[in-house]
Amino acid sequence: MSRLYQLFRVRDVDFDRKEIFVRSGKGNKGRVTTLPETLEPKLKQQLEQVKHLHQAELAEGYGRVYLPFALDRKYPNAGVQLGWQYFFPSNRRSEDPRTGLIARHHLHEKKYRALDSQCCAQSWYLQTGEQPYSTSLFGNTST
Repeated sequence: MSRLYQLFRVRDVDFDRKEIFVRSGKGNKGRVTTLPETLEPKLKQQLEQVKHLHQAELAEGYGRVYLPFALDRKYPNAGVQLGWQYFFPSNRRSEDPRTGLIARHHLHEKKYRALDSQCCAQSWYLQTGEQPYSTSLFGNTST
């Protein structure tokens, strides 16, 4: 689960079918899992933010992301398509060391861990009604 944020792309969520495609899961295999109803509104909100960011990036002449394996060579324009954008993009662009192109990568692991901890704290609060100790690190997570 800790690498999911790195692999999670817009194309991996199907809101109509209520599915998430998990790439390179256990045994390095792809799997389809059910999209929890409780996550759907937040993921839709995140998708809107990614769409706006991507549109702004394209307008500035950027909007490219790293593609796995040889997809960059096979489909040269795929890296600028919305479906390949990371669902949790980095706050800034960086140079792709393989191609030398400026691209946006996934959220850094440290930021993801803070986000993951906050989500766990929110989940705990929703299930038990109690504020766990760790929520003091992230502020009021009940709203």
